[in-house]
Amino acid sequence: MTRSARPATGRRPVVGRCAALLLTAGVLLAGCSSGAEEHDHGSDAAAATVSGPDSPYDGLYLQTPYQKPEFTLTDRTGAPYDFGTATAGAPTLLFFGYTNCPDVCPTTMADVATALRTVDPAVAQQVRVVFVTTDPAQDTPEVLGEYLDRFDRDLAVDFVGLTGDQAQIDQAQLAAGVPLAEDMGRQHSSLLLLYGADGEADVAFDAGNTARDIAHDLTVVAGA
Repeated sequence: MTRSARPATGRRPVVGRCAALLLTAGVLLAGCSSGAEEHDHGSDAAAATVSGPDSPYDGLYLQTPYQKPEFTLTDRTGAPYDFGTATAGAPTLLFFGYTNCPDVCPTTMADVATALRTVDPAVAQQVRVVFVTTDPAQDTPEVLGEYLDRFDRDLAVDFVGLTGDQAQIDQAQLAAGVPLAEDMGRQHSSLLLLYGADGEADVAFDAGNTARDIAHDLTVVAGA
């Protein structure tokens, strides 16, 4: 991956839903593996660059920011959750995965939890963490609640778990600009997107990033 700085002047172009999907399709799908089965976890290089000397981020700098999507799904209590409204004005982490994933998903959620324990409590209290299942047949609200309790039990902020029917899950992924999950949800986007209060994601994280990277960039985005 090459290093890239922010544009010096002018407003950066906006990633539309279709453009974002075309930009990332085929490179953001992470295969969750089990046993001897192995998958290519892919690379996010086509969508982002490593933070350069002029970037404030430790995660993957999105030269063309992703726009916060609009969708409504069902949360872990069984209530409707309007993502755009519920997260308006708050730093928001969005991830698509499934509860039976043996590697990528639990590692990502654990890193988020560790990051929230690391940052200033005033920053942590601002953050919204949203996990959208890619396996709605398995991940009921109750299943999501039990799963996310493993990570947020000692935190001041509850992780939001969302499910719905397959058409709703597909629409949410398209709205977020990530490729549709495949293989019954087991091949899904590896990106953890971080939106600022302005509704734009200038940075994201993948399996190559750490909890320290997330904590650093949460502090940057919360202070922006």
